[in-house]
Amino acid sequence: MIASAEWKEGMQFDGRSESGHTIRFDTDPAHANGPTPMEAVLVALCACTSVDVVSILQKKREPFTSLIVSAEAQQAPEPPRTFTHIRLVYRVGGKVSKKAMEDSVALSKNKYCSVSKMLEKSATIEFAIEYVDGAKSE
Repeated sequence: MIASAEWKEGMQFDGRSESGHTIRFDTDPAHANGPTPMEAVLVALCACTSVDVVSILQKKREPFTSLIVSAEAQQAPEPPRTFTHIRLVYRVGGKVSKKAMEDSVALSKNKYCSVSKMLEKSATIEFAIEYVDGAKSE
């Protein structure tokens, strides 16, 4: 895998992925033109685990209608300001079985999500599941 970051102006950088996509990172205090690199890491964690959970729920033929994963994180007070604690909240819509959802999240965290596996080397990662439409209880 290949990636690069090119300085643009001030404290803004364009990150480029091997697949040709660009992300503007903005470390100016206002963050007006893009996320900071650490914000992007949290977004990557949310996206990585979302992919896993959706894939698993689809394979289980669970009738979910939506999934939003959000993250709150605490960082070390001194450099390097790594994440020390991350709390993920999975908000799932549809008549999803609680067991299926819990199993999907656990499989993502413990087996499939590469971003989670990297981050848990420095941070405790916990999660909560919220059922928007009321889950089936099986």
